[in-house]
Amino acid sequence: MENAQLVGLSRQVVLRRQLDMIANNIANVNTNGFKSQALLFEKHELPISRVNAFQRPDRPVAFVLDDTNIYDFEPGPMIQTGNPLDVAINGAGWFAIDTPQGERFTRDGSFNLNSQGRLVTHHGYPVLTDGGPVDFAPTETNITIARDGTISSSAGVRGRLRVNEFANKGDVTAAGDNLYKGTNPQASTTSAITQGSLERSNVESVKELSAMISVTRTYQSIANWMKDADDLRRNAIDKLGTVG
Repeated sequence: MENAQLVGLSRQVVLRRQLDMIANNIANVNTNGFKSQALLFEKHELPISRVNAFQRPDRPVAFVLDDTNIYDFEPGPMIQTGNPLDVAINGAGWFAIDTPQGERFTRDGSFNLNSQGRLVTHHGYPVLTDGGPVDFAPTETNITIARDGTISSSAGVRGRLRVNEFANKGDVTAAGDNLYKGTNPQASTTSAITQGSLERSNVESVKELSAMISVTRTYQSIANWMKDADDLRRNAIDKLGTVG
């Protein structure tokens, strides 16, 4: 296969992955605490042939590679719900969550109590405090969560929400169920908790839809270019076959 086809194919593969990521962003536009993703591109240039017998050196050939995913960790808009178990973080912190795979982190503070009275996420994973998971008795009322994360009820202080942050945000990656994982979590000293509110997704739907249209048009443009290149090659072969 000629270089033109290979270069075009490498770009189409990356565009397909970019389109999948944009679609995932749009699908999570209403997911609390969701962080949008984008692809980081890299150019891979092949070595140029250099031989004294050549009249001129080969022209450079470069391919497109998707180097890695990057996350936009800017906070999403806050909305008031009035639900005492809904909490939002003002700052760079993350709620700590206990899962079968180990500790994970989220910005989604839509918590509730399970059948045993334990504070959990809407997926059923326990929310961690400084002392581990927190359980409430059926008779406890007036659950309040202070700005520093201290949880109180009619039975008194029950613990304080663990809010962690990461020095290197590049270490934070998605782990499924709107959870993230990272290395070396540290206690956040700059974050504040707002009870009765939630952080919405930071996905900008208009921006993502515009990007989807642009990617689709680019993909089609490259497909047409590859077809034209293939037609030129086929015509050249046909003409060479008629040379006697």
